[in-house]
Amino acid sequence: MRLPNSLARLNKVVTNPIQRLWAPHFAPFIMLEHVGRKSGKRYSIPVVAFVDGDKLSIVLTYGPKTDWVRNVQAAGRFDMVRKNKRYTVVGPRLVPSDSPDIVKAARIPARAFDYVLNGTIREGD
Repeated sequence: MRLPNSLARLNKVVTNPIQRLWAPHFAPFIMLEHVGRKSGKRYSIPVVAFVDGDKLSIVLTYGPKTDWVRNVQAAGRFDMVRKNKRYTVVGPRLVPSDSPDIVKAARIPARAFDYVLNGTIREGD
């Protein structure tokens, strides 16, 4: 399953600007910062991310073909701000939602969707 594109557009215009105010401060939200693979422009989006030690899982509610997912895969990394601290996430890869590699806290929400983006967290590179 994936959420409809119309909801993604609504979130981009209405919800995301509001979430940007508090997402970098409160888990499980993060501000995911990435660079456009075509434009070279920096983007910052709020997402829910599940963390366990140095492992991170993001349930892909809009599927694996969104621009930000393709951007982080092409770059092989992205930055994130979580609880007011900056980190770099390396090795982003798509895994099926039933993969045992998913962070434990993400396993139940992942059941409703097809893919999860996993990565390894490094202290601010």
